[in-house]
Amino acid sequence: MKRTILAVALACAAGSRPGYALAQATAATPEHTFTGNLSLVSEYRYRGISQTNAKPAVQGGLDYGHASGLYLGTWATNVSWLSDGGAGAVSNSLEWDFYGGYKGSAGPIGYDLGVLYYYYPGTYPAGFTSPNTTELYVAGTWQMLTLKYSHSLSNLFGFVDSKGAGHLDLSGNFDLGSGVTLTAHVGRQVVPSGTVGGVPVRAKSDCSYTDWKLGVAKELVGLNWGLAYVGTNAKGDAGECYRNAYNRDLGKGAVLLSVGKTF
Repeated sequence: MKRTILAVALACAAGSRPGYALAQATAATPEHTFTGNLSLVSEYRYRGISQTNAKPAVQGGLDYGHASGLYLGTWATNVSWLSDGGAGAVSNSLEWDFYGGYKGSAGPIGYDLGVLYYYYPGTYPAGFTSPNTTELYVAGTWQMLTLKYSHSLSNLFGFVDSKGAGHLDLSGNFDLGSGVTLTAHVGRQVVPSGTVGGVPVRAKSDCSYTDWKLGVAKELVGLNWGLAYVGTNAKGDAGECYRNAYNRDLGKGAVLLSVGKTF
């Protein structure tokens, strides 16, 4: 369990939702389990892309697990990527996630099946593609390695005509001793080509990219501390998918710090 908590702390720094990470942990012996998490990160990155324009974020969540393997949870964080996008009349500063699923094991393989809904409350101009997103996910774990695939049932994070987008994630958590955990990750986000009124607006290669991270985490003075490097090959030059109105390349490599508490 200690190693799982350390991995969760590092995941916060690199942009993973900690509630989901906890959901993959080995089932606890009590019939009902309630856990919470709270963290401060130097920058919120999700799948390698900045969600807060290189500024800090406060994040927290609550999780419920049943001995049968069923679980539910919610998680929230401040964000700015929608208001930073340059579209007028957009007002949003919160991401609020809801998820649930089932986890179990088959021999040496652990598995996790679930659904995740990303909610971005706010005001948007007429014709703005909703950023609210629903994904199904399936994950398999063997020893220190986890392979996860997420599939969008809706438009993905406001990309027009992007239903069916997918993200493949391979991650590993390795105990280095002395309470230090090494986390390594590589992922591939695929955003399909899109059209509006039969007119192409995006090729498959325009917004698809690979992301990666490498980091360490350790528990000190009752808190979970994380340090990670996150990078991508996402297209972030002028006029491309991952350049915001502040002229920032949202996928450019960065070092992230996190501190958090699981209770």
